[in-house]
Amino acid sequence: MFERVLIANRGEIACRVIRTCRRLGIRTIAVYSEADADAQHVRLADEAFPIGGPRPADSYLRGAAILAVAKKAGAQAIHPGYGFLSENTGFARACSDAGIAFIGPRPESIEAMGSKAAAKALMERHGVPLVPGYHGDNQDGTFLAEQACATGFPLMIKAAAGGGGKGMRIVRKEAEFADALASAQREAQSSFGDARVILERYVEHPRHIEFQVFGDSQGRVIHLNERECSAQRRYQKVLEETPSPFLDEARRAAMGEAAVAAARAVNYVGAGTVEFIVAPTGEFFFMEMNTRLQVEHPVTELTLGLDLVEWQLRVAAGEPLPLAQEQIRAHGHAIEVRLYAEDPEQNFLPGSGRLLRLRLPEPSRHVRLDGGVIEGDTVTIFYDPMIAKLIVYDADRPRALLRLREALAACEIAGPKSNIAFLERLARHPCVIEGRIDTGYLDRHLDEFLVGDVAPPDRVLFAAATAALLHDECAAASRGLHGHDPHSPWARADAWRIGHAGRRVVALSLRDHRYEVDAHGHDGDYCLRHGENRCEVRGARHDGEILSARFDDESIRLPLRADASRVLLHDLDGQRYRLARAAAYAWSSEDAAVGNQLLAPMPGRIVLVKAAAGDHVEQGQELLVMEAMKMELALKAPRAGTIESVSANEGEFVEADAVLVRFSE
Repeated sequence: MFERVLIANRGEIACRVIRTCRRLGIRTIAVYSEADADAQHVRLADEAFPIGGPRPADSYLRGAAILAVAKKAGAQAIHPGYGFLSENTGFARACSDAGIAFIGPRPESIEAMGSKAAAKALMERHGVPLVPGYHGDNQDGTFLAEQACATGFPLMIKAAAGGGGKGMRIVRKEAEFADALASAQREAQSSFGDARVILERYVEHPRHIEFQVFGDSQGRVIHLNERECSAQRRYQKVLEETPSPFLDEARRAAMGEAAVAAARAVNYVGAGTVEFIVAPTGEFFFMEMNTRLQVEHPVTELTLGLDLVEWQLRVAAGEPLPLAQEQIRAHGHAIEVRLYAEDPEQNFLPGSGRLLRLRLPEPSRHVRLDGGVIEGDTVTIFYDPMIAKLIVYDADRPRALLRLREALAACEIAGPKSNIAFLERLARHPCVIEGRIDTGYLDRHLDEFLVGDVAPPDRVLFAAATAALLHDECAAASRGLHGHDPHSPWARADAWRIGHAGRRVVALSLRDHRYEVDAHGHDGDYCLRHGENRCEVRGARHDGEILSARFDDESIRLPLRADASRVLLHDLDGQRYRLARAAAYAWSSEDAAVGNQLLAPMPGRIVLVKAAAGDHVEQGQELLVMEAMKMELALKAPRAGTIESVSANEGEFVEADAVLVRFSE
């Protein structure tokens, strides 16, 4: 076994590899960019070395710099994690040439599967079922348009290199093909340095089911069962689980055999994933093979009781696979979701900033957390905005879904906006609960998973106000106990007045809307009013996590946390509300309209300018395309009018809130 391993990655995967290495007594060496000098993977590793600037191209994609660190630190092996250099043939070959083990497949295997086009040709020769389409070398636009017509619509354009949903577009009409092709090629070039694409017939309402495969240097290849990843948004996986609720044993066996055949076709060594599109009829087609460890590998580990990173290390060190195919036995059900700094209500706009509060559930045999940040860390604009992976496990799928809902309810993120409320709605949606979701369902029905600008019901406002009152009274009592006169009337927070009952105003805000609740009473007994609606609260108690009280004689128990700045609660239907505490005095919000300007929503690079001064545009017309946090954002006109000036050029990096376009008055 290796004694010193360098991890050529960052974030949660670097932290996860470090944990396994530490358990096995292997010293770890980390590398970091300027943006990651204080990152958790740097703090967890035994040693860490800088490798360049904050942009991936200036640091984590610099194979020569990483190899120089490996030699300097005496690393015997390099674990690439996923993303960055994990599927880079040149880097894998350079490691071999330097006498350093690459903890992954042979360069030839990466090369064979690194191009979707070449991989499909190889699978075709080995009898693995393929989706009809074009995967040749001719990339002429006119020729590709002809092939698209021959394949038929709807079809999928895919980047020939890479994965992760980058460079993918669905085209339903011939007239849309040229624009979709240009956009896919642009994104493919930006993400992978390779603008080549392939075309595939688009299978309507497909499921995405992948098989974990593993091979060793002795020639054995096995699979470790499937993971279903059909819950997707814009080709990005949102929820992954095993076993698939769709497969029966016969289909599972057939797909497992096809996955092993695909791995054998490239003499595969190490961990890999063979991905399939599965039609509603059960017919399945090879989609691609990822020659690395996948983000969602923890669900496989929990159901099999294995550590796949340990398997990677042992296989890379020349050891045989620890188990044979017939020894693989799965138990229970596991589900994974990813907590992101993003705003689902703003088209999942990636976020950045300091994590002012990060509360996650306690790890247990039912709950696993793989994260790369802690409270106080910063989510930067340079990398994927994932905060943590939340993985749950139980004896069967219904109980695992219940664990997921409970775990999500225990999460709280303050600072950048997050997708927690979106994931909670996902975990409660009938389509997910019944296991009948397909890869396009979220995009077709996204409004079913978003909260929208809906006012909270009065029962939520009354519960939040009750918790706020209890918090303020407790805080005032605590100040009184530690003051000079604990019996002073100024140490009370019940608004007591001579001759009449005290009145307090609890002001709460949600999505820039202000709500005022008038309150009389104290110590858990209150009369509350919001507008014309009233509520009598009796026997209210709050232990820091749960509020229990009688609201108009109905006893209710709600998960709830409160302090001087916010109230976080879950309503009886599981809906999450995070209300900010506001000052009780008069308040008004400024008009949020952008008026005569189009601003950059976040820092990023302008990749396309589609308008010029003097142009007359309609509301919603696309004016610029911006690349930020590994995704393209279409910036559209906020109103109809004439453009006075365009302040951004293609290739230019802009800061958040920079004025990009001005409109004439």
